[in-house]
Amino acid sequence: MKIGVIGAGSFGTSLASLLADKGYEVLMWTRSKEQEKGINEEHKNIKHLSHLRLPTNLKASIHLEEVVQGKDLILSAPPSHVLAEILHNIKDLIPENIPIVSATKGIENDTLRLVSDIFEEILPERFHPNLCFLSGPSFAKEIVERVPTAVSIASKNQFTAKKVQEIFSFTYFRTYWTWDVIGIELGGSLKNVIAIASGVSDGLGLGQNARAALITRGLNEITRLGVKMGADAITFLGLAGLGDLVLTCCGDLSRNRTVGMKLGQGKKLSQILEEMNEVAEGVKTSKSAYQLSKKLNVEMPITEEVYKMLYEDKSPRDVIKDLMSRDLKKEGLYH
Repeated sequence: MKIGVIGAGSFGTSLASLLADKGYEVLMWTRSKEQEKGINEEHKNIKHLSHLRLPTNLKASIHLEEVVQGKDLILSAPPSHVLAEILHNIKDLIPENIPIVSATKGIENDTLRLVSDIFEEILPERFHPNLCFLSGPSFAKEIVERVPTAVSIASKNQFTAKKVQEIFSFTYFRTYWTWDVIGIELGGSLKNVIAIASGVSDGLGLGQNARAALITRGLNEITRLGVKMGADAITFLGLAGLGDLVLTCCGDLSRNRTVGMKLGQGKKLSQILEEMNEVAEGVKTSKSAYQLSKKLNVEMPITEEVYKMLYEDKSPRDVIKDLMSRDLKKEGLYH
């Protein structure tokens, strides 16, 4: 099997490594000649996960058409803000009747499109039954280190979902399939926003009680928006919901939690992003999620406060104060 991987960031690299580890012939696209050379000659991604050795049957190319043409499966893992541009460039190059798997997480700014919306609007309709979306608690570093991991695979087409499930499943990587594309996507996107809030709490030294409250109430508002958009509430109790949320809010490898921690410690967002080598999707997603909540009239107080902190320079301490002083309510699903 020949697999093309679009995007040589940490997550794309980790999934490419997994697929190569299974024995597939994997070619990964990068814009960087240095990355291409490092992967092909030293079997290392010099920009991401540089201390980890990659399988020898994982190769790289700076030529997008070479990565896409003649493949049996395409894995797409670029940052969400460049996805539309890439899809426009490859829509006439993708082979017919092959699975197209997206591992991109985020909600597009301004248009408020989910990743699945972007794929379906740009790719011809004949490709739609082949679309699949992967999400779940999966730090890239641990996948490359072959740590046991489980994720969700979502597709509107059961045949595609089960086929992709088989392709990705391995001794250390377990997959579960579902119909709920919207739920999988929202869980994977919005957990990054809550993780920023969790990081702020940790950065302020507020303790584990506060973190647990943010995770629990964060899950509640993610579910509330998801149900409004047609997702199954049960999805948010699974790997791409609660599982990914706990990992991203608590794990030291979480980029979004790191952004929040540094904000809580008093650093400015511009400085934090300048110092980072990775994309923290939650920064852009918080803006989209806030706008989406207003458009659909869904109450999302944590998301709103994260947005105000990132885009209106609201003080982290004022954010916590305002969250704690909201009107008292009955606890319950979606309340």
